[in-house]
Amino acid sequence: MADKPTVQDVLRQFYPGYLEKYTPNAGQAKAAVHILNCRTGAYGVNVSRCGQCGHIQIHNNSCRDRSCPMCQALSNELWVDAQNEHVLDIDYYHLVFTCPSELNALIYCNQKELYSLFFHAVAETVMELSGDPAHMGGTPGFISIMHTWGSNLSYHPHIHVLCTGG
Repeated sequence: MADKPTVQDVLRQFYPGYLEKYTPNAGQAKAAVHILNCRTGAYGVNVSRCGQCGHIQIHNNSCRDRSCPMCQALSNELWVDAQNEHVLDIDYYHLVFTCPSELNALIYCNQKELYSLFFHAVAETVMELSGDPAHMGGTPGFISIMHTWGSNLSYHPHIHVLCTGG
């Protein structure tokens, strides 16, 4: 595998073994096949010919699957650039709120109630601390998202907050 393997490289190497043990759902299988065949010529080619020197270049077509990182890289960049036009020219802060791991079993068994409570507690905390003149002394704008799994794939509910600094 290359020094910087792509998702396509990883699928080529490991997907056959994965299929021996597991059965992906239809959407997952379709995306995997698209990524495996993307820019290989399986979806056709475009031929470009220079009008001056006659040089011919062949371009393999992409799969255009929304899950394909090769196809979506440009559209992702364009989307990020478009979103940046709507962002205020101020500082932003990434805040992460988590609960003690001893509460994980309780939270897991009462997700609807405790996730809602967790979001409300985070919002109140952000608003209270931001309103304090010792911190910001104002009302921030913020957006929150919950992740329920940690980087090691263990149950670890935590909330990420993107908060304006002014």
